[in-house]
Amino acid sequence: MLHQPIAASAATRAEVIAAFSHALDLTEGQPVGHCVRTCWIGMQVGRTLGLSETELGELYYALLLKDLGCSSNAARICELYDADDRAFKQGYKTVGTSLAATLHFIFSKTAQGRPLRQRAAAIGNILRNGDAIAQELIVSRCTRGADIARTLRFSGAVCEGIYHLDEHWDGSGRPDRLRGTAIPLFSRIALLAQVADVFHSHAGATAAQDEVRRRSGVWFDPALVRAFEQVSESRQFWDHLRSPTLESRVVRLAPASAAHPLDNDYLDAIANAFGQVIDAKSPFTAGHSQRVGALSERMAAAFGFDRERSGWLRRAAVLHDVGKLGVSSAILEKPSGLDDGEWESMRGHATHTREILGRIGAFADLADIAAAHHERLDGTGYPLALPAAAISRSTRIITTCDFYDALVSDRPYRAALPVEEALRIMTEASGSAIDPECLDVLKATVG
Repeated sequence: MLHQPIAASAATRAEVIAAFSHALDLTEGQPVGHCVRTCWIGMQVGRTLGLSETELGELYYALLLKDLGCSSNAARICELYDADDRAFKQGYKTVGTSLAATLHFIFSKTAQGRPLRQRAAAIGNILRNGDAIAQELIVSRCTRGADIARTLRFSGAVCEGIYHLDEHWDGSGRPDRLRGTAIPLFSRIALLAQVADVFHSHAGATAAQDEVRRRSGVWFDPALVRAFEQVSESRQFWDHLRSPTLESRVVRLAPASAAHPLDNDYLDAIANAFGQVIDAKSPFTAGHSQRVGALSERMAAAFGFDRERSGWLRRAAVLHDVGKLGVSSAILEKPSGLDDGEWESMRGHATHTREILGRIGAFADLADIAAAHHERLDGTGYPLALPAAAISRSTRIITTCDFYDALVSDRPYRAALPVEEALRIMTEASGSAIDPECLDVLKATVG
């Protein structure tokens, strides 16, 4: 569901982060609004526990950004389990706590539909190295999430809450096998709230309550389970959780103590942070968003854009691929050509980009510019097959920079090309896919 864009002049950090959290939902394969609903649940638990306003302010962002590192293990999940990472992550969250249930899920989903020998090899690898694999995936996710939160200037308590999300009360969790109250409180609340939302979305309120109780003393702090039971007795709690206006309600929950000025500098920090989330989706795109952003800014200046406008374009360029968080790594990492269904999914990333950015007032003016980076001057691009007259110079700059960086970087289907070869290919596409003036400026910029 799309919401009306937030007015840029009135935007707050809470509004922007809540809106961007939908990109994290895409990566995890969760129903839209998962992070927002998790925040709602966790904040009700926190208030019931009597946390201070300062603590609630920190808990708020630990909840909204719990999945900040989720893209960092997507490609590895795809590789290890030979599966669609988004579907695998979504299904895994609904598995019970028993070893038998976990193994059944993993074995049934690993290399599903592949030849017997291929399935056997993948499952054998998991049987031999399962503990190390699980630790690797969690450490990657938690470390990246905490690191990105630091770049957004959140406190150590918020970063720690994100890092220890997957610790369990009985010491069976990861990454550090913490036990009981050694687990940061924000992590304990976030994990409980996450499970409650997953099971509520999957099977309803009763299923959520039953699952939370079932994990009391195993995954969850019993005191938090009691607090959850208290707040979840109210019908209003569940009505709010299902309400289409929940995001607005969650934004209003942001404590004043957690306020932060939303100036251009901080908007750049948010764009850069989510650029890192985007690029972590694939080892082949490491640094891609930042490089396209920096090159677009240089080209904008060469075209005479003033400093503010050039910085604005850099922000759009950094976020141009945010929609790829909704594309399976099985497609992004495929070393051969895509079939029709895969190509349709890949093309959908531009639409996802427009939807994500279009609902954030402070970034809404970037939405059409960023989402059109695969449109072509000859009218055969996507997602809208726009004619040349409808493609702005700003988009043409991003398209040119994206095209160039893709050519000079490694991709699943080929090695990086030399600059000279990349520019030759781009020259052949000049006038059809690439604006000739932009290509001339690019050549002067990288030459």
